[in-house]
Amino acid sequence: MDRAASLTQTVPGLWQFGRYFWPIIRPQWPLLAVSTLALLADVGLRVLEPWPMKVIFDYVLVPARGDSSARLAPLGAWDPALLLTGAVVAMVALTGLRAVATYWNTVSLAIASSRVMTQVRNQLYRHLQRLSLGYHTRARSGDLIVRVSGDASRLQEVLITAALPLVSSLLTLVGMVVVMIWLDWRLALLSTVTFPLFWLAATRFSQRIRSASLQQRKREGAVAATAAESLAAIKLVQALSLENAFADTFAKQNQRSLSDVVETKRLAAHLERTVDVVIALGTALVLWAGAQLVIRDALTPGDVLVFLSYLKNAFKPVQNFAKYTGRLAKAAASGERILNVMETQPEVRDRPTARPAPILAGALRLEDLWFAYEPGHPVLKGLNLSVQPGQQVAIVGPSGSGKSTLMSLLLRLYDPTAGRVRIDGQDIRDFTLDSLRPQISVVLQESLLFAASIRENIAYGVAGVSQAEIEAAARLANAHDFIAALPQGYDTPVGERGTTLSGGQRQRIAIARAAIRQTPILILDEPTTGLDRASEQAVVDALRQLAQGRTTFLITHDLSLVPQVDHVLYLEQGRVIEQGTHGELLAQNGPYAALFRLRSALREEPSVVSR
Repeated sequence: MDRAASLTQTVPGLWQFGRYFWPIIRPQWPLLAVSTLALLADVGLRVLEPWPMKVIFDYVLVPARGDSSARLAPLGAWDPALLLTGAVVAMVALTGLRAVATYWNTVSLAIASSRVMTQVRNQLYRHLQRLSLGYHTRARSGDLIVRVSGDASRLQEVLITAALPLVSSLLTLVGMVVVMIWLDWRLALLSTVTFPLFWLAATRFSQRIRSASLQQRKREGAVAATAAESLAAIKLVQALSLENAFADTFAKQNQRSLSDVVETKRLAAHLERTVDVVIALGTALVLWAGAQLVIRDALTPGDVLVFLSYLKNAFKPVQNFAKYTGRLAKAAASGERILNVMETQPEVRDRPTARPAPILAGALRLEDLWFAYEPGHPVLKGLNLSVQPGQQVAIVGPSGSGKSTLMSLLLRLYDPTAGRVRIDGQDIRDFTLDSLRPQISVVLQESLLFAASIRENIAYGVAGVSQAEIEAAARLANAHDFIAALPQGYDTPVGERGTTLSGGQRQRIAIARAAIRQTPILILDEPTTGLDRASEQAVVDALRQLAQGRTTFLITHDLSLVPQVDHVLYLEQGRVIEQGTHGELLAQNGPYAALFRLRSALREEPSVVSR
């Protein structure tokens, strides 16, 4: 999505962001109403601020020099000392009242914007969680993190530090222009001569500032992505001595980001200095013309003072725009990046007619199933399979044959290019995702644990689980004994990604997490890969108990786990080459039999899963 890049389109871009999130903004109307009333009070007080000074000049100072013509009714009859005291008190009162109005304006808007942006961030995070696996495969996690945290925070900051001062200044400008025209339309007209120069300068630089700001945000996303990737794989990075390579890549991206920051600041500074020159030109014109009018008694010195004060404040909207245009541009870029995510539709989503899935029995059927990540390059080609509830199916074959892709289709992480996946006779696309996926448990090759306690890791995603149920799941997974031996037992925190536990311990906790869900369908994706013999046996025993009574799919290169399953599916290049029982495939003496004999020869002590 390529949104507006010019000054006149930056604000509409932010307006589009506000319109998109209007359902979140609307409930904050009481705070916004307080902020608006305080803003109007602030504007009115700003318009009144120069008038006490006019009274002092026209009714106190000028008469003191003997210029009686300046003593105009009705204040002309008042005692000068009284007028001076009243004017000074009025100056303090106006400033104090404006401070109160500004306080309530800022605080009310800050509270409202904080609430709104908190909900925006929540929605953005939830939407990211629901985007299809294909989107996350293409995106960089660090860049997405910047969008959730940095971009949302920047928008909130701009509301307070840029948008609010600009709105206040623009409303003040309108009020001051009206008063200037009332005082003297000729001088008011002269005051507006330099406004087109302001607009020309701001328009000229704002597009370049916004482009540089958007590029800067992209660079920052790339920097964050590189850091996130390297830190997530720090063990591998250190093992392969890749620290310097990643550091060099990070440094280059960081330098590009710095260049974009410098360019943005340079353009903003150039615009500010241009505005300063135009302000000086406008002030000089008004001062020269106003002095001429005073000499001819067409205006009083106080009128000229009011004009100069108004002119200085009238220039502030554009001056502030010059000052904050970089922030506004960055806010527009941040809003664009958030909307880019929010407007991305999940490739896998509920059909309009989708309904909640009932409690599934676990009968599964593949009907001429095709799938391609890229058009024209199918990964699965016409798969057919029928599985009865409670059966165990092993899916084997060389790497890249489509085994894990098939399991992703069962989970509806992707939808098939052609064909169907049916569970209990129903196309799984007829079920809502929120009712289908909780009925399928998964144990992956590298089970991910979260930076929380072991108790929380086991119970994730299942509400209202008791300690007894957690311990029962851990016992089934052969994990209770080692958990109980830890310093804090089930309350022991694990490091991010479970790095404080061994591979076998992580797998057994993952098995406990699958067991506590009590789902009718179970997917095991290389559950014993990378484990030592003792850990593997403990995991195999746990898997045997976990699979009892569940429709189970076992993806594995370890064929010693296969002989006792009900059905074997042998894949090559996305096609079913052979299928049947272990004994039937050995009797056929085909690719599966050759692979099994080879793996058995390489394994000194093959362990067989018995049921």
